[in-house]
Amino acid sequence: MTPLNQGLRRLVPRGLLGRSLLIILVPLVILQAIALQLFYGSHLDVISRRLAAGVAGDIAMVVGLLEREMQAEDRSWIFREASWRLDLSVAYEAGARLSITGLRPASMPWLPLEEDLAAAMQERVRLPFDADWQSDPRSVIIRVQMDDGVLHVEVARKRLFSGTIYLFVIWLVGSSLLLFLVAGLFMRNQVRALRKISAAAEAFGMGRTVGPMKPEGAAEVRQAATAFNRMEERISRFVDSRTEMLAGISHDLRTPLTRLRLGLAMLPEAARDDAAAMTEDIEEMDRLIGAYLAFARGEGVEQPEQTDLAALLRAGVARQSRGGIAIPFEGPDALVMELRAGAMGRCFGNLLDNARKHAKRVGVTLARLPRGQDGIWADIIIDDDGPGIPEASREDAFKPFTSFTRGGTGLGLAIARDIARAHGGDVFLEDSPMGGLRARIRVPG
Repeated sequence: MTPLNQGLRRLVPRGLLGRSLLIILVPLVILQAIALQLFYGSHLDVISRRLAAGVAGDIAMVVGLLEREMQAEDRSWIFREASWRLDLSVAYEAGARLSITGLRPASMPWLPLEEDLAAAMQERVRLPFDADWQSDPRSVIIRVQMDDGVLHVEVARKRLFSGTIYLFVIWLVGSSLLLFLVAGLFMRNQVRALRKISAAAEAFGMGRTVGPMKPEGAAEVRQAATAFNRMEERISRFVDSRTEMLAGISHDLRTPLTRLRLGLAMLPEAARDDAAAMTEDIEEMDRLIGAYLAFARGEGVEQPEQTDLAALLRAGVARQSRGGIAIPFEGPDALVMELRAGAMGRCFGNLLDNARKHAKRVGVTLARLPRGQDGIWADIIIDDDGPGIPEASREDAFKPFTSFTRGGTGLGLAIARDIARAHGGDVFLEDSPMGGLRARIRVPG
């Protein structure tokens, strides 16, 4: 990608609202620029030249009459006629000389008035002159050097430019702003509807029940919102039916296990030794069934609520520390987030239980990390000094029923990752500074 393309990418807005407004604004600006160029380049230029030529022609006629009639009474008549018929205020300063010839800066430099007036004066009067645009806000003072003095001519500014320029600019800018405002309000409503669909999909993907959303916006956006509501209803119905089915399976499976426990408990004392091994097998079978059902059931039943994650982790560490291994915990005093407390406790408990079984030293750390403008990350780190898992096999460890130790179900890591991803986060396995395995849970807040 060239540097030019990279620069353009940085300038182009990333959001749909900004890009939509840019699509409207760029053609609008180009259209207005063309209109201004046409107006300034043709209409305004022509009108300005004609008005300047008219004023210069009137001044040339007065100069010509003054050069022919040198008597004082004749000049007075010329001054009266110029004021009445030509709308020019004329005075003559005998014996004066111009110190500066040319044009002084105009009060409206964006208009081609001074250039057109200078060209017309040079073409029609053909005498040294000076034009003052700043002394009087409503008139232009033109001084012409004659043989025996200076002719002072005061011309109204309205004779040199058309007042429609203001109306044209106001109409041009006002219509553009009105169009841009209407387009901005309309596109904002469309983008707001899309943002609602995005937020509802994000919340539903994280296991939060938001209920059916109200379709709004354009027809296509309403169609997308309606399709999302139908999808949410179908998925929720499927999860509910699966949960009910698994609850029935759990009851059916545990009923014969309970009868076996009762039968073993009623055996004679002589057969208790053999019954003890059978009881352990039944307990193991019950534990496996519970793990399988927990994995298949998922965590969709529990609703998210405001939970102090730091307090939840401290409670889990305290429970695991009762087994004889002191587990240090580092983290903030409180970190309140919207979580499914039971599910997150199970996720953390599975990883901490794995570390405690295979290591002599275990440490837990909770950190709060920034997540751009969207919020924060809760970063939970569990370190141990156990044998760890080879880097090439770490991703396989998350597959259900995959275990690297004897007696494991292979579901602890799978359940933990499933819970973390249901919250919008994930679980990662890394090398630990203690020499063993580091399990990192990262969930958004």
